[in-house]
Amino acid sequence: MSHSLNLRVYYEDTDLAGIVYYANYLKFIERGRSEWLRDLGVDQVDMKETEGRVFAVRRIEADYLRPARFDDVLQVVTSLHQLTAARVVVDQAVRCDGDTLFTARVTIACLDRTGRPVRLPPAVGSRLRQVQT
Repeated sequence: MSHSLNLRVYYEDTDLAGIVYYANYLKFIERGRSEWLRDLGVDQVDMKETEGRVFAVRRIEADYLRPARFDDVLQVVTSLHQLTAARVVVDQAVRCDGDTLFTARVTIACLDRTGRPVRLPPAVGSRLRQVQT
């Protein structure tokens, strides 16, 4: 099961050439992951407050395929690739009018208050296993 988030490219997202600045794709996919988790019922604020656990990006492998431009409507697609006891790996793509512009595989670690890797909270793991393919 994949999740989709639509967003528009604003002037502030572009560089001097009028295309989306490369680092902004990372912001777009962050929004996609956050909304994906929210739609799965994972409340990251509650997870931090009650479990003392947070998610942190550990690794990103990204490919920039085609440029997005001012006023484009983008679709950020997120799907679960792999789930372990303490790590979530997602595949993400940014598309425009059916064309894939950017792809990434993102590894997210679950950390405790000291920044050490820990297991996912049981409820979070359970929700993520529901979408595992």
